[in-house]
Amino acid sequence: MHTPVVIVRARALAFAIAAIAGMAYVAAIAEPIRPVTFVPAATVEAAFVKGVPLVETDLYKIHASRREAPGMAEVHVKDTDIIYVLEGTATIVTGGTVVDGKTTAPGELRGAAIHGGSEQQLARGDVFIVPNNVPHWFTKVSNPFLYYVVKATDTGAGAR
Repeated sequence: MHTPVVIVRARALAFAIAAIAGMAYVAAIAEPIRPVTFVPAATVEAAFVKGVPLVETDLYKIHASRREAPGMAEVHVKDTDIIYVLEGTATIVTGGTVVDGKTTAPGELRGAAIHGGSEQQLARGDVFIVPNNVPHWFTKVSNPFLYYVVKATDTGAGAR
């Protein structure tokens, strides 16, 4: 049974970040205290020019994502993607079955397309959550399509 994909219209990423912070806190209670992270605006702006990760830890990742064309179908075994759209529009397909899927890294699957699935249009201000193990694929994107993606990693510490 697939977990449903959730879309929420939002003006800010604050709710998604607060939810991730809460999940990270629960997962990290037994962990040592982690340092606070600050990423200056100039670094963030430069990251969106190329579309690169801003922060990556064992509990979460924050990427400054940029798409200029459709991508490959993806499945993340451990990461839930929380997407906040900053600029542009895109169509994302979720669910269904990945066509010609191949493992590209541990816990990461890529393929040519998705057979079946549901389409959702994304635009500035949208928040879109793709739970781990749910196939997803950007099929149409404006140039550029800029978005933050917060990847909450399931560490196996409990059910989400």
